[in-house]
Amino acid sequence: MSDPAAYLSLFAAAFLAATLLPGSSEAVLTALLLEGSRSPWVLLAVASCGNVLGSVANWLCGRYLSTFRDRRWFPVSERRYDQAKGWFERYGLWSLLFAWAPIVGDPLTVIAGALRTPIAPFIVLVGIGKIARYAFIVGGVALWQS
Repeated sequence: MSDPAAYLSLFAAAFLAATLLPGSSEAVLTALLLEGSRSPWVLLAVASCGNVLGSVANWLCGRYLSTFRDRRWFPVSERRYDQAKGWFERYGLWSLLFAWAPIVGDPLTVIAGALRTPIAPFIVLVGIGKIARYAFIVGGVALWQS
C-alpha cells in the first residue's frame, strides 16, 4: 500500500472509530506499525488527528442536533445519553480525558457539545487522552518487536 493510501486509511479509520460508528483504528495502526516502513511518529499523529476530529464531529452533533435526541435516528440512545450526561455533570471537563474509552467515550463527546462545552478545552482534553492511548499502542508494538 502506498504511503498516502496508508495514511488516508488510518485517518479514516481513526475518524470513524471516534464517531458513533463501529470501527477499530487500533487494528489499522498496529498493522501499519508492524509493516515497519512508516514513521511511528507520523502514524501516531495521523491517528490522533483523525480521532480527535471524529470527536469534534460528535461535539457538533451534540451542539446542533441534541434537540432531536428523542428521534429514532439520533445517534445516541436515551440511556447512553443520560449516562454520559450524569458522568459529565459529575466529573466536569476532566471527564473528557476519557473520551477514548469504549462505551461511554463517544456519547461523552456528544454530551459535551449538547452542554455547550467550549471547543478549545474540549479539543485539548480529548486530544490528551486520545494521543496517550495511541502512544501506548505505538509503545506496546515497539516493545513487542524488540
